[in-house]
Amino acid sequence: MTTTTTAIIDLDLPGATISRHVYGHFAEHLGRCIYGGFWVGEDSPIPNVRGIRSDVVSALRNLQIPNLRWPGGCFADDYHWRDGIGPRDQRPRMVNSHWGDVVEDNAFGTHEFMDLCELLDAVPYVSGNVGSGSVQEMSDWVEYLTRADDSPMAALRRANGRDEPWRVPFWGLGNEAWGCGGSLRAEQFASLARQYATYSRNHGDNDLYRIAAGASDADLHWTETLMRSFDDLAADPAEPARPFQAVSLHYYTMTGTWSDKGDATEFSTDEWYTAMARAQRMEELLTRHSTVMDRYDPHRKVGLVVDEWGTWWNVATGTNPGFLYQQNTLRDALVASMHFDAFHRHAERVVMANIAQTVNVLQAMILTDPDSGALVLTPTYHVFAMNAGHHDASALAVHLRGVETRTVDGSELPLVSASASVKGDSALISLSNLDVDTDRTIVLDLRGRDVVGHEARALTASALDAHNTPEQLDAVAPNAHDGVRPHPRGLELDLPAHSYVTVSLDLQ
Repeated sequence: MTTTTTAIIDLDLPGATISRHVYGHFAEHLGRCIYGGFWVGEDSPIPNVRGIRSDVVSALRNLQIPNLRWPGGCFADDYHWRDGIGPRDQRPRMVNSHWGDVVEDNAFGTHEFMDLCELLDAVPYVSGNVGSGSVQEMSDWVEYLTRADDSPMAALRRANGRDEPWRVPFWGLGNEAWGCGGSLRAEQFASLARQYATYSRNHGDNDLYRIAAGASDADLHWTETLMRSFDDLAADPAEPARPFQAVSLHYYTMTGTWSDKGDATEFSTDEWYTAMARAQRMEELLTRHSTVMDRYDPHRKVGLVVDEWGTWWNVATGTNPGFLYQQNTLRDALVASMHFDAFHRHAERVVMANIAQTVNVLQAMILTDPDSGALVLTPTYHVFAMNAGHHDASALAVHLRGVETRTVDGSELPLVSASASVKGDSALISLSNLDVDTDRTIVLDLRGRDVVGHEARALTASALDAHNTPEQLDAVAPNAHDGVRPHPRGLELDLPAHSYVTVSLDLQ
């Protein structure tokens, strides 16, 4: 059975810019994300550049990765940056108490991370230690990274082999301060955030964009408390927000509870729809937190940074439960596509987002096989690649008509998700069919500009739990989609069941 839906898009009415930084990534010292993922060491038989795995860098460069968040996560508030500088054989060891209770040798530290960002051509996003660190420790780290003269920290950086400072605009003031980052109350952390922001200084022309650790899920009180702590946000719209510039939000998609999150590959049709309904909640969370922020920040000076999002399933059988390794199926890909649609619709407020995490952890882009060394691109990786045209484009409103819904946990889940953007003479439309069984015909009612060319790509598979492995690298991979036809109102598109499709338009 096939049903028809109409998507009305005014191509001549661009909205807010979709920052490329909503396609950001996250690399925590967790499981095999850093060690065995990004970092293999200079003596590894796996091809590398100064210890950084070459094929991982190449794959992420192909995504045009805009930024990378490090060193955590929960790990950030246990991390003391001075332990990760200087000769590697002289660095102290540490216990990663959050993730597996393993001992790390600090081989991957500040210089290695900045080298990685340069190889990726990605903007670094450094998460500072508020939970167990000090104001001076964070202030010194900013100086070490970004100051150019002969200050004490700049001299220390030069002694460790780096003459010129780096540009590090994005700076996190703690992580999950309500939990692993200190178990603080909102009022406690708001005061600390002001203090740490004050001493995280701009050096030279490196202007910091300070991001205060924000709420989990629907904790609107946390967001409101942080918003109350700002200086006068109603002043001149051209004046930046002070003392920090953004607050964060964390939300994970799962079908069960924190103690039993659901299986990554063995799931029922009902669990598929539950995952989609839970992913749809991101739209609600962005709306509610933005409403609170609008009350205090009418000029929208303060950014909302969703710097942890994605699916969180039970760990793969036989793996270390503290390493959070899970497979990544077609279901994960559609969860990602729904999130991006929500981020696009909230482009005026959402300035950055970071999927958790980049390699070998949670909803990863890349899986590396510990035995063969093979690299696997996940279905989620392909959603990022197919959406590259949205980077720094202007959001276009998509008005859907005739969308069927399914009742899930007492709420209605629309079975089609969509967003669009325009940049110059190009536009990109992203469409997800969440229906397990039903193909759809989408009439793209394109108004305001002439379409002189189009190209479509589709990501789907015969099985809902299809995923890529070293033996089947392309079980879920995008292909050219020829199901697009002229229509009196624009284009008509075949949208297969459980699929993600993008349509690129050439405009006049």
